[in-house]
Amino acid sequence: MIQEEPIFFEDLALSDDVLDALYDMRFEKCTPVQARCIPPILEGRDVIGIAQTGTGKTAAYLLPLLTLLKQESHPTDAVNCLVMAPTRELAQQIDQALQGFGYYVDVNGVAVYGGNDGVRYEQERKSLKRGADIVIATPGRLLTHLDLGTFDLSRTTHLVLDEADRMLDMGFSDDILKIVKHLPEQRQTILFSATMPAKIRELAHKIMHNPEEVSIAISKPAENIRQSLFICKENDKTAIIKHLFADQKPERVIIFCGSKQKVKEL
Repeated sequence: MIQEEPIFFEDLALSDDVLDALYDMRFEKCTPVQARCIPPILEGRDVIGIAQTGTGKTAAYLLPLLTLLKQESHPTDAVNCLVMAPTRELAQQIDQALQGFGYYVDVNGVAVYGGNDGVRYEQERKSLKRGADIVIATPGRLLTHLDLGTFDLSRTTHLVLDEADRMLDMGFSDDILKIVKHLPEQRQTILFSATMPAKIRELAHKIMHNPEEVSIAISKPAENIRQSLFICKENDKTAIIKHLFADQKPERVIIFCGSKQKVKEL
């Protein structure tokens, strides 16, 4: 098996401000999805990235977009880049990553997501009224702001759909298409998905222009890792975890949950 040579961020055409932030964060080498997605995004091409969570896909689109926003002339009172995510938790993660990667870049971002009180909504409304270089939003909350005329997307030049397959599984297909109608036809569209079923290809065909497809092979677990799957109802999950702990008595455990509420419950 031929070992690929590592690609370093400094080898790519990223802006100096972005590279300075990566240096501070001790990020030097690109992951495969970053190495293959960053160059075509910097060229302004539409890109489809097929990659699992944990492969570095957030940086794969934020780093080149920050560079493009740094290099391009763009209006200060418009939403220049829209990033859509399926859940509040992912929107928050992307917003945190943006604050790190964009530390030295003169761009401002606003995170827009549901499940908040009226105070948070009013903060979102005021921030959007002022204009934002990058808006990170869940589809439902974004549509609410659009319907109320809080802001417009008529001058947005970059669109990112993160975890697009999950958004479609959650029933956001119509919402996404409604939002896209508010965007100009001439824009760059980037789509990331863990899988590439027919419904994702259909969506890509509707909203993208001759996209470059980047597919990262799913890495296999180490041979000493045993994988198991339990088909169960939502209410049975905690009981199964208790049973596993009583049966196997593990010393160190990481449990991933689908929501903040589930984390609190566990």
